[in-house]
Amino acid sequence: MKKIIDKKENRIKRHKRVRAKVSGTSACPRLNVFRSAKHIYAQLIDDVAGVTLCSASTLDKGFEGFGGNAEAAKKVGLALAEKAKAKGIADVVFDRSGYVYHGRVAALADGAREGGLNF
Repeated sequence: MKKIIDKKENRIKRHKRVRAKVSGTSACPRLNVFRSAKHIYAQLIDDVAGVTLCSASTLDKGFEGFGGNAEAAKKVGLALAEKAKAKGIADVVFDRSGYVYHGRVAALADGAREGGLNF
């Protein structure tokens, strides 16, 4: 009998493994990434207080264009970095949420780095 591989379930397992080790604080929040087929989302999270400090996505009002490509992910990274700078955040911990560090996830990280975030 053939075993069916559930990609989403495997990603969630990887994400739980990473989250056991990675945690954000108010001084160094966690940069969390979620990607869907049409959009990409990023947020800075303080896990100690359980609060989202700032977020950016392709669904924001100022965003123009298609949200499901690497160019859009880079714009989201730059937008998140601007919002973080306004709140005085410079250092973050990157949480790729079990996704492979390639394509849109890597583009978002590059955009955040260009915007001034250190990780």
